[in-house]
Amino acid sequence: MTELRKTVESFWATAEARDWDTFADTLAEDVVYTLPQTRERITGRERFVEFNREYPGDWHLRIERIVAEPEQVVTRVHFTVGLEEMYGITFFTGDEHGRISVITDFWPEPYEPPAGRDHLVERY
Repeated sequence: MTELRKTVESFWATAEARDWDTFADTLAEDVVYTLPQTRERITGRERFVEFNREYPGDWHLRIERIVAEPEQVVTRVHFTVGLEEMYGITFFTGDEHGRISVITDFWPEPYEPPAGRDHLVERY
């Protein structure tokens, strides 16, 4: 298991636990968080921790999958807020100290498939 993978597992576990001090310890001081779908960026540990601390609702998450290399980790998480469910795909890059330095987060919206391929697919 890579050091960055352990850090990312701690990142998600401490987010779920709302343990913001330990969550902050997983991050580089100059961490950059990017949300390409909304074209938002947060720079710096303090602002990113506050962004998560202030996120509305009684949300919960669980890791569905982790793919790890020494300097890159990708996760798929299942996220709920009340009855709403969604999946997030997050790319993490680590720094030389084993902390997270870059996070790119994708939260795709579910949609109905195009017509005409019913004979090829199975819905779940």
